[in-house]
Amino acid sequence: MAKNAIGQDEELKSKSKSEISKRLFAYLKPYKWQVLGVTVLMLLVMAVSLLNPYLLKIAIDKYIKNKNINGLLIIGALMILFNLLSMIASKKRIMLMSGVTNKILVTIRNELYTHIQKLSFGFFDSRPVGKILARVMGDVNALQDLFTNSVTSFIPELLTLICVTVIMFTMNYKLALSAIIILPLLAFSLSAIEIVSRKRWQIYRKKRSNLNGFIHEDFSGVRTVQSFSSEEKKEKSFKSFIVELMDSFVNAVKLNDLFWPLVELSWGIGTVVVYYYGSKFVDYGEISVGTLVAFTGYVEMFWRPIMNITNFYNTLITNFAAAERIFEIMDINPEIVNINGAVKMPQIKGNVEFKDVTFGYEDGTVVLDNVNFKVKHGETVALVGPTGAGKTTIVNLISRFYDPDSGEILIDGRNVHDVDIESLRSQMGIMLQDTFLFSATIMENIRYGKLDATDEEVMEAAKAVNAHEFIMKLENGYDTEVNERGSRLSVGERQLISFARALLANPRILILDEATSNIDTNTERLVQIGLKKILKGRTSFVIAHRLSTIRDADRIMVVDNGKIIEAGTHSELMKYKGLYYDLYMSQYRFLNEGA
Repeated sequence: MAKNAIGQDEELKSKSKSEISKRLFAYLKPYKWQVLGVTVLMLLVMAVSLLNPYLLKIAIDKYIKNKNINGLLIIGALMILFNLLSMIASKKRIMLMSGVTNKILVTIRNELYTHIQKLSFGFFDSRPVGKILARVMGDVNALQDLFTNSVTSFIPELLTLICVTVIMFTMNYKLALSAIIILPLLAFSLSAIEIVSRKRWQIYRKKRSNLNGFIHEDFSGVRTVQSFSSEEKKEKSFKSFIVELMDSFVNAVKLNDLFWPLVELSWGIGTVVVYYYGSKFVDYGEISVGTLVAFTGYVEMFWRPIMNITNFYNTLITNFAAAERIFEIMDINPEIVNINGAVKMPQIKGNVEFKDVTFGYEDGTVVLDNVNFKVKHGETVALVGPTGAGKTTIVNLISRFYDPDSGEILIDGRNVHDVDIESLRSQMGIMLQDTFLFSATIMENIRYGKLDATDEEVMEAAKAVNAHEFIMKLENGYDTEVNERGSRLSVGERQLISFARALLANPRILILDEATSNIDTNTERLVQIGLKKILKGRTSFVIAHRLSTIRDADRIMVVDNGKIIEAGTHSELMKYKGLYYDLYMSQYRFLNEGA
């Protein structure tokens, strides 16, 4: 099955718990002072909790036994005061830690988003957008409880457990041993459950990602779904994804739900054992009643942290799958990166040269085979040929979206492999057949070509490509919201806006990949006028299947089977009567027959 299939579980290389924990908790480092403040507040809460049984012991053995009412009232007042302070400190620590957690999640999400933006086209080609969104949103959100509980629950509970254990052994080591005798068996049982539980949570995360991918794809293609009346079919598919998600969640939760009963059972057994031996020790005069009451209080304080630590462990297992998925993306290295010592590309004149360039994809398919050509600055070159011949690959290599397997690509004599990527691409304009517009106003979409452009500059660019007239007829003119992907505009109108955007960017090298194929004849006449202004003075590569649109190109290169088999002007290639002649005459006959 293809790697990017919606219903396929994503492959995930499992990481060790120590590695994940180390990477996760490294995000706490910038907030060490806040965490220290939370820790101090937790120690205050913990100290009050530890003090309560001891004060109760004093009250029973010293004041109640001797009927000292004043002493009893003082002890009671102290307990009220201490517990009031504990409540305030507890609330404060939760608020402080929640703020830290939210900042950490923002950091992780920003890092993940920024990293994904740097990844090569191959990454996006190999997985649905919905599955990428699942990691950026759902998986990052899943870490919230993990960070909060790690500081506000795990650390204080662990400290409490250590302190209580020391106090219990100090009070009576025999009772302490009887209280924890079942602990090794509990630890073994929980470890066995964790091994299986983690795998089940990984499956749940994958199923959740599959559902996310399906929903995103379905809603993106809702026009196609409705056009073919496929709503019922899609609904059945949706239900099957939901069932898989539900089943995986139930299977994971079943195991997680064993944690609490096992701890409670161990707690109950430990308490019974303590009462059994404690009552005998009281009878023998080995301990006092107050000591036994205090000890049973500490027994509860011993098992409650274990219960809470188990709950944290449960959260850890549940969310390790989310962390693994996040780090799996972060560990993917971009295929195209700046080399060490990459220099800034100076202002491009526009001379382009391919020297013995060969390129193939990972599956072994050779797309370009020893391609050579030179283009002078200001020249307009058209690339034509059958689908899959390698035309788009040529322009992708010029923009360095891919690196060739061998050979060199030179711009103004500089190898594009040796220059800073941003400085290279910022001087290029790429216009595709499927024009992408953002959910913003027309003004903002055109300004995307030059973010600091004034409103007047935006309008001048629109006028130059004959887009101004139709824009002004819209409800709010340049302030009209175009909706996602520009859905409220026609294909031709979207293309005109993209032309205005490209002109505003003023690229030194312009690439048009089937940019006029979806435009009607009327709009095309307007576009051709605008294109002359865009193409003037800059090197341009035009990929077109509609050969009538590239007759005026300075040079036409015919690409087939990864090689440039013909090159020349329109008239030269027509006289040569090769593949270009056949393609042109085929389209001419087709148009005449249609007429």
